[in-house]
Amino acid sequence: MAGSDILRQVDLDRCIHCGLCLNACPTYRELGVEMDSPRGRIYQMVQVATAAAPVSDSYVEHIGLCLACRACESACPSGVQYGKLVEAARAELETARPRSLSQRIVRSLLLDTLFSSRRLMSLAGRGLWLYEKSGMRALARSTGLLRALGMERLDPLTPTAEPPFFFNQIGKVYPAEGKRRYRVAFLAGCIANVAFARLNEATVRVLRKNGCEVAIPAGQGCCGALHLHVGMRESALKLARRNVDAFLSDDYDAIITNAAGCGSTLKEYGELLAGDTAYTGRAHKFAALVRDVNEFLAGIEMVPAHPLQATVTYQDSCHLAHGQKIRIAPRKLLAAIPGLQYRELAAADQCCGSAGIYNVVHADMADALLEKKMAAVNATGAGIVTTANPGCLLQLRAGVTKHGRGQRVLHVIEILDEAYRSQR
Repeated sequence: MAGSDILRQVDLDRCIHCGLCLNACPTYRELGVEMDSPRGRIYQMVQVATAAAPVSDSYVEHIGLCLACRACESACPSGVQYGKLVEAARAELETARPRSLSQRIVRSLLLDTLFSSRRLMSLAGRGLWLYEKSGMRALARSTGLLRALGMERLDPLTPTAEPPFFFNQIGKVYPAEGKRRYRVAFLAGCIANVAFARLNEATVRVLRKNGCEVAIPAGQGCCGALHLHVGMRESALKLARRNVDAFLSDDYDAIITNAAGCGSTLKEYGELLAGDTAYTGRAHKFAALVRDVNEFLAGIEMVPAHPLQATVTYQDSCHLAHGQKIRIAPRKLLAAIPGLQYRELAAADQCCGSAGIYNVVHADMADALLEKKMAAVNATGAGIVTTANPGCLLQLRAGVTKHGRGQRVLHVIEILDEAYRSQR
């Protein structure tokens, strides 16, 4: 289905232009430009959809500058599903304003080829590991080579490879510790298998600790969230079908993800595949089973954790707080750890600037948002910053390096795993 078809089906008229979304929008707060607010962008979408205005360079710029954080959805009294609107607009732009050949090749190689291939991801991960362990990364930094190549700003956001990679665990089933209470399937993601392998392992351990048999289905792959964010809708559809086939080949109590951005997309597979009669029903069944790991654990009777003496704060991941409407669950898990002192973060649900690959393609805006976020983090005095999405972890770690005070940056599940594994 073409992006223009999707855009016309979504209720653009639901926006009443009240302006309550303005202060919720990161780009509007930074720039104060109406066309860079949700209300302003919807106005432009209407103009383009009704052929009252052309697809101009200005339109492309304003739609591209949106973080798709969906904070406006939390503020909107009319229930405008802005996330779907901006994804549809970007899909339309891929047809209306085709990218250059070089851009299409790079995007296809990264998102379609690399992220969809375990073998290539493993090769890339080993290359990244060698780059780090050989001292080449440190040398490139110290000699100014990264600056000369225009990669200095990208370097802090480059993840660290974590061998052994989690790809080795895909296809396995891990028994529950003690009596089995639940049977769940874990979606391991794509780049997370290389860059967040230890987080994935911690997720499996915590689930097993709480009576879950954990299956990691063999046929799974990338969820397609990044593809949707940049307008590559057809690629996202293919990935969604692959995951529906992989996870519905068996019966599970829940399908678990530890990535808020992935979870938001996974829960929308039913709508994403609504035009595919062969998958619509199964996609809705799949989506109904998806649970963020914080959401799942907060909804069951958990095994008590051992004490941890630390001070922690929590940064809401946009697609958990605004996309999935989950705010209490991560805080509940942190509160369940004895000895842990929790300090609420000011404006915790305002975007940190990660937003998929936004911090790469719109570095200036992302840096401005990150600087404000780190000022709030520093004000808490917490030694640990927690969040619920791998992209946010990378962004906040870069923020600690540039603006922080040496804080540790962890996923909520990682600190819960530490509590379970610590001595009494």
